Amino acid sequence: MRFLDCGTKPLGIYPVVDRAYKLEALYQAGITTAQLRTKDKFKGQALEDEVIEAIKISKHYKARFFLNDFWELGIKHKVYGIHLGQEDIQEADVEAIYRAGIRLGISTHTRDEIEIAMAFEPSYLAIGPIYEPISKKLVYDPVGIEDLKHWAKNVTYPIVAIGGITIENIKDVAQTKAASGIAMISDVLEGGEVSQKRTTALMRVFEKYAR
Repeated sequence: MRFLDCGTKPLGIYPVVDRAYKLEALYQAGITTAQLRTKDKFKGQALEDEVIEAIKISKHYKARFFLNDFWELGIKHKVYGIHLGQEDIQEADVEAIYRAGIRLGISTHTRDEIEIAMAFEPSYLAIGPIYEPISKKLVYDPVGIEDLKHWAKNVTYPIVAIGGITIENIKDVAQTKAASGIAMISDVLEGGEVSQKRTTALMRVFEKYAR
Protein backbone atom coordinates (compact mmCIF):
# COMPACT_ATOMS: atom_id res chain seq x y z
CA MET A 1 0.00 0.00 0.00
CA ARG A 2 1.79 3.09 -1.20
CA PHE A 3 0.59 6.34 0.32
CA LEU A 4 -0.48 9.21 -1.94
CA ASP A 5 2.32 11.52 -3.03
CA CYS A 6 2.45 15.28 -2.47
CA GLY A 7 2.46 16.27 -6.13
CA THR A 8 5.30 17.24 -8.44
CA LYS A 9 6.20 20.53 -6.77
CA PRO A 10 8.98 20.24 -4.13
CA LEU A 11 7.81 20.46 -0.53
CA GLY A 12 10.15 23.45 -0.17
CA ILE A 13 10.61 25.29 3.10
CA TYR A 14 8.44 23.27 5.47
CA PRO A 15 7.71 25.14 8.73
CA VAL A 16 6.65 23.25 11.85
CA VAL A 17 4.51 25.43 14.13
CA ASP A 18 2.84 25.01 17.51
CA ARG A 19 -0.29 27.07 16.82
CA ALA A 20 -2.78 27.06 13.96
CA TYR A 21 -2.95 30.86 13.60
CA LYS A 22 0.75 31.00 12.67
CA LEU A 23 -0.02 29.14 9.45
CA GLU A 24 -1.79 32.13 7.89
CA ALA A 25 1.30 34.36 7.83
CA LEU A 26 3.40 31.50 6.46
CA TYR A 27 1.00 30.79 3.61
CA GLN A 28 0.75 34.49 2.84
CA ALA A 29 4.54 34.51 2.49
CA GLY A 30 4.30 31.73 -0.11
CA ILE A 31 4.83 28.59 1.97
CA THR A 32 3.06 25.58 0.42
CA THR A 33 3.78 22.88 3.03
CA ALA A 34 3.51 23.15 6.83
CA GLN A 35 2.98 21.08 9.96
CA LEU A 36 1.20 21.61 13.26
CA ARG A 37 3.03 20.06 16.19
CA THR A 38 1.34 21.06 19.43
CA LYS A 39 2.85 18.39 21.72
CA ASP A 40 1.37 19.03 25.19
CA LYS A 41 0.04 22.53 24.51
CA PHE A 42 -3.59 21.41 24.02
CA LYS A 43 -5.80 18.56 25.16
CA GLY A 44 -9.37 17.42 24.54
CA GLN A 45 -11.69 19.84 22.75
CA ALA A 46 -9.07 22.60 22.72
CA LEU A 47 -6.75 20.31 20.76
CA GLU A 48 -9.51 19.33 18.35
CA ASP A 49 -10.47 22.98 17.80
CA GLU A 50 -6.84 23.82 17.03
CA VAL A 51 -6.65 20.99 14.49
CA ILE A 52 -9.92 22.08 12.85
CA GLU A 53 -8.64 25.66 12.58
CA ALA A 54 -5.31 24.54 11.09
CA ILE A 55 -7.07 22.43 8.46
CA LYS A 56 -9.48 25.26 7.62
CA ILE A 57 -6.66 27.81 7.12
CA SER A 58 -4.60 25.34 5.08
CA LYS A 59 -7.51 24.43 2.80
CA HIS A 60 -8.17 28.11 2.15
CA TYR A 61 -4.60 28.51 0.88
CA LYS A 62 -4.61 25.08 -0.84
CA ALA A 63 -1.53 24.17 1.22
CA ARG A 64 -0.12 20.74 1.98
CA PHE A 65 -0.82 20.57 5.71
CA PHE A 66 0.50 17.76 7.91
CA LEU A 67 -0.73 17.10 11.43
CA ASN A 68 1.90 15.74 13.80
CA ASP A 69 0.97 12.67 15.81
CA PHE A 70 -2.82 12.98 16.31
CA TRP A 71 -3.79 10.61 13.53
CA GLU A 72 -7.30 9.89 14.88
CA LEU A 73 -8.17 13.59 14.67
CA GLY A 74 -6.51 13.74 11.27
CA ILE A 75 -8.78 10.99 9.95
CA LYS A 76 -11.87 12.49 11.59
CA HIS A 77 -11.33 15.90 10.02
CA LYS A 78 -9.91 14.72 6.67
CA VAL A 79 -6.47 16.28 7.00
CA TYR A 80 -4.17 16.38 3.95
CA GLY A 81 -1.37 14.53 5.73
CA ILE A 82 -0.19 13.07 9.03
CA HIS A 83 3.39 13.01 10.29
CA LEU A 84 4.49 10.29 12.70
CA GLY A 85 7.67 9.54 14.61
CA GLN A 86 9.30 6.11 14.83
CA GLU A 87 7.50 5.11 18.02
CA ASP A 88 4.17 6.54 16.84
CA ILE A 89 4.27 4.59 13.58
CA GLN A 90 4.31 1.32 15.53
CA GLU A 91 1.26 2.31 17.57
CA ALA A 92 -0.88 4.09 14.97
CA ASP A 93 -3.44 2.39 12.75
CA VAL A 94 -1.47 2.95 9.55
CA GLU A 95 -4.00 1.05 7.44
CA ALA A 96 -6.80 3.35 8.65
CA ILE A 97 -4.70 6.38 7.64
CA TYR A 98 -4.12 4.83 4.22
CA ARG A 99 -7.81 3.94 3.73
CA ALA A 100 -8.75 7.54 4.55
CA GLY A 101 -6.65 8.73 1.60
CA ILE A 102 -4.35 10.72 3.89
CA ARG A 103 -0.68 11.25 3.11
CA LEU A 104 1.96 10.06 5.56
CA GLY A 105 5.34 11.46 6.55
CA ILE A 106 7.69 9.54 8.86
CA SER A 107 10.65 10.73 10.96
CA THR A 108 13.97 8.88 10.60
CA HIS A 109 17.36 9.37 12.25
CA THR A 110 19.43 6.33 11.24
CA ARG A 111 19.87 3.91 8.32
CA ASP A 112 17.81 1.29 10.16
CA GLU A 113 14.96 3.73 10.76
CA ILE A 114 15.01 4.67 7.07
CA GLU A 115 14.53 1.00 6.17
CA ILE A 116 11.65 0.71 8.65
CA ALA A 117 9.99 3.85 7.28
CA MET A 118 10.35 2.83 3.62
CA ALA A 119 8.49 -0.41 4.38
CA PHE A 120 5.39 1.72 5.05
CA GLU A 121 5.69 3.29 1.54
CA PRO A 122 5.12 6.82 2.89
CA SER A 123 4.55 10.13 1.10
CA TYR A 124 7.91 11.39 2.36
CA LEU A 125 10.70 10.62 4.83
CA ALA A 126 12.10 13.20 7.23
CA ILE A 127 15.82 12.70 7.93
CA GLY A 128 17.56 14.42 10.82
CA PRO A 129 18.79 16.05 12.81
CA ILE A 130 21.08 17.34 10.07
CA TYR A 131 22.77 19.63 12.61
CA GLU A 132 22.41 19.90 16.37
CA PRO A 133 18.77 20.86 16.99
CA ILE A 134 17.95 24.33 18.25
CA SER A 135 14.48 23.58 19.57
CA LYS A 136 15.00 20.39 21.53
CA LYS A 137 17.54 18.24 23.33
CA LEU A 138 19.82 16.14 21.14
CA VAL A 139 18.74 12.49 21.26
CA TYR A 140 20.38 11.23 18.06
CA ASP A 141 23.79 12.16 16.66
CA PRO A 142 23.58 14.79 13.90
CA VAL A 143 23.36 13.20 10.44
CA GLY A 144 25.46 15.83 8.70
CA ILE A 145 25.58 16.76 5.03
CA GLU A 146 27.64 13.80 3.80
CA ASP A 147 25.42 11.14 5.35
CA LEU A 148 22.32 12.97 4.10
CA LYS A 149 23.66 12.75 0.54
CA HIS A 150 24.75 9.14 1.00
CA TRP A 151 21.50 7.94 2.57
CA ALA A 152 19.40 9.79 0.02
CA LYS A 153 20.82 7.61 -2.77
CA ASN A 154 18.94 4.61 -1.37
CA VAL A 155 15.68 6.42 -0.56
CA THR A 156 12.92 6.12 -3.15
CA TYR A 157 10.64 8.71 -1.53
CA PRO A 158 10.86 12.50 -1.19
CA ILE A 159 13.12 13.57 1.67
CA VAL A 160 12.57 16.34 4.19
CA ALA A 161 15.77 17.46 5.92
CA ILE A 162 15.23 18.64 9.51
CA GLY A 163 17.17 19.66 12.59
CA GLY A 164 19.31 22.70 13.34
CA ILE A 165 18.87 24.19 9.86
CA THR A 166 19.09 28.00 9.81
CA ILE A 167 19.53 30.85 7.34
CA GLU A 168 23.29 30.50 7.96
CA ASN A 169 23.55 26.84 6.89
CA ILE A 170 20.50 26.19 4.71
CA LYS A 171 22.54 26.74 1.53
CA ASP A 172 24.73 23.72 2.36
CA VAL A 173 21.65 21.53 2.82
CA ALA A 174 19.91 22.82 -0.30
CA GLN A 175 23.00 22.29 -2.45
CA THR A 176 22.95 18.56 -1.73
CA LYS A 177 19.77 18.47 -3.87
CA ALA A 178 18.80 15.49 -1.70
CA ALA A 179 15.82 17.18 -0.04
CA SER A 180 12.43 17.94 -1.53
CA GLY A 181 11.73 19.89 1.64
CA ILE A 182 13.66 21.55 4.44
CA ALA A 183 11.81 21.66 7.75
CA MET A 184 12.19 24.77 9.89
CA ILE A 185 11.04 25.35 13.45
CA SER A 186 12.91 28.29 14.97
CA ASP A 187 14.22 30.11 11.93
CA VAL A 188 10.86 31.21 10.49
CA LEU A 189 10.12 32.91 13.82
CA GLU A 190 11.13 36.15 15.45
CA GLY A 191 10.12 36.67 19.07
CA GLY A 192 8.02 33.52 18.88
CA GLU A 193 5.92 34.79 15.97
CA VAL A 194 6.21 34.16 12.23
CA SER A 195 8.58 36.50 10.43
CA GLN A 196 7.55 36.76 6.79
CA LYS A 197 10.87 38.45 6.05
CA ARG A 198 12.89 35.51 7.44
CA THR A 199 10.55 33.01 5.77
CA THR A 200 10.92 34.68 2.39
CA ALA A 201 14.71 34.75 2.74
CA LEU A 202 14.77 31.01 3.46
CA MET A 203 12.50 30.33 0.48
CA ARG A 204 14.81 32.31 -1.80
CA VAL A 205 17.82 30.21 -0.77
CA PHE A 206 15.87 26.97 -1.33
CA GLU A 207 14.70 28.12 -4.76
CA LYS A 208 18.21 29.12 -5.78
CA TYR A 209 20.18 26.09 -4.60
CA ALA A 210 17.85 23.11 -4.19
CA ARG A 211 16.65 22.87 -7.80
